[in-house]
This record gives sequence, structure tokens and C-alpha cells, in this order.
Amino acid sequence: MKWLAAALALAVVLLQYRVWFSEDGVRDLARLQQAVAAQHAENEQLDERNRQLAAEVRDLKTGMDALEERARSDLGMISRNETFYQVVPPRPTDTTHAPTRTAAAR
Repeated sequence: MKWLAAALALAVVLLQYRVWFSEDGVRDLARLQQAVAAQHAENEQLDERNRQLAAEVRDLKTGMDALEERARSDLGMISRNETFYQVVPPRPTDTTHAPTRTAAAR
């Protein structure tokens, strides 16, 4: 009876070794679960982007406001009876790079 118990214990140990340390064991399962979680996160981001793009397409098909906004921002167009003003920021006057004389150069 002792030999049977020892043989069964040895079989359990060998099977557990294969589960924990083989290539298709627990480590591979954990790696695959992480890959699935990463793919789910990426899919959620892509679904959100698809919803935004679908809303934009719907707006472009139905309303002139979205079309006008796109023409203004992307193409720089203006409508009739509008005046275009371009504000150019002043150039900074940089005096830090002006040559200075040091005491040793005099």
C-alpha cells in the first residue's frame, strides 16, 4: 500500500511539474491573459475612435455647419462678406546674444 501511495504522489508531482513549468502551462496562460487584456484595451480605444468618426461623417452628411468648419480649419476658406485678419506675433527682441566685452578683452 505504501508503494501505491508513493507512486500516486510521484505521478501527481510529475503532472504538477508539467502544469507549472512546461511551455503550455500556467506561465503561457498568464502571458495569453495579458495579451487578451491588452487587445481588449486597444479595441475599446478603436471603438471610441470609430464612434467619433461615425459622428463626424453623420455631421458632414447632414449639416452645413460641420462642412463649413472643416473648410475653415483645413482649407483656410472664408465665406462671403467676411474679412480675414491674420495676427502675427511680434518678433522677440533678443539682447542676450549681443557681443559683450569682458575685462580680459579690453
